[in-house]
Amino acid sequence: MKNGLKTGMFSAFDSKTRRALAASISCISIVGIGLSLVIPLLALRLEAAGFPAHDNGLHIAVSGLATLVGAPLTPALARVFGVRPLLFAAIALGAVALLGFAFCDDYRIWLAIRAVFGLSLTVIFVVSEYWISAAAPPAQRGMALGLYATVLAVGFAIGPALLSLTGAKGLLPFLVAAGLVAAAAVPVALAGAEGAVKMEGPGWPNLRAIFTAAPLALAAGLLYGAFETGLNGLLPVFGLRAGFPPAWATFQLTLVAFGNVVFPVPIGMIADRTRKSRLLGVLALCGFAGALALPGFAADRTAYGIALFVWGGIVGGLYTVGLAILAEKFQGARLGAANAAYIMMYSLGMIVGPPALGVGLDLASPRGLFDALALMFMAYLALVVVLTGPFRLQPRPR
Repeated sequence: MKNGLKTGMFSAFDSKTRRALAASISCISIVGIGLSLVIPLLALRLEAAGFPAHDNGLHIAVSGLATLVGAPLTPALARVFGVRPLLFAAIALGAVALLGFAFCDDYRIWLAIRAVFGLSLTVIFVVSEYWISAAAPPAQRGMALGLYATVLAVGFAIGPALLSLTGAKGLLPFLVAAGLVAAAAVPVALAGAEGAVKMEGPGWPNLRAIFTAAPLALAAGLLYGAFETGLNGLLPVFGLRAGFPPAWATFQLTLVAFGNVVFPVPIGMIADRTRKSRLLGVLALCGFAGALALPGFAADRTAYGIALFVWGGIVGGLYTVGLAILAEKFQGARLGAANAAYIMMYSLGMIVGPPALGVGLDLASPRGLFDALALMFMAYLALVVVLTGPFRLQPRPR
């Protein structure tokens, strides 16, 4: 299976690039398995301990705040200490934090541990995504990022399945998650120093310049953070209010996840052959049209399921293409800073998206969830038109 993966998925790359991509994608995907096990595990433990729902929400907010703090610091740390040493340190910190969850019964101390765990994850994601973008040849970068999105989606699907095997009680699930995060160091070590890229560049990167140079890419990160987090939390609620059985209401998320397994590689390959900013507009247009149409399919569960699978996979391409634009526009330390800004925007979407979508669901239940999503996609489409369309804003002549 491993040989097939190497010769199949990575056959378009030379030996050094294959090693770098295999290491960076394997690292982030193993962490993804552990993360997707931990998120529902913590929620279940807090609920079982009798904590109110807003405590669960506070934990999520702490993770988002940790990302907003840690992301802009990560490129400077990677430049000073190196990509691989920083990854090793972040992986070790994440594993220790998970052991802290396991052996500490004070759930309020968990907030501090959650902040530490969030910081470690931020570093791992920023550095790994930089490594993937910097290692991939420019002509095949979209495909490489599509592979990353696909394998990460598989990892996120495995975590909840593991939780069903370990159960949510006792030390075992935390120990399994800690072991998985620690195992992410193995592919980084196997890559060797020659397989890693360097993040070079003087001084602190100018985040304002990055936002100015790639507004559509960063806005795509914001939109996808709101979409993914809001959908994970509220799509089952839509299903219940639409009359779906509880099992089917949850199964909707599986269909969206399968879409994110199937579609990123084809979308990444298209991104390598077309203008990426226009492709973002096409993806957002599909997101807008799908959000308007999907509630109408709900009466026919088969048609609805197929449409949800396709729609979720296409919208997932926003994240991949946004990363590809950043890798196209920036190099070295500026690419690292751009990846950090991207993660920050995604985290901001995690914070603001679910409340906004929840308001839509309450105002016009059940289709209000999709109406609110349609408004988000429409706002993004307006930004695409303003920045790339025939009436786009032109820079003022000097």
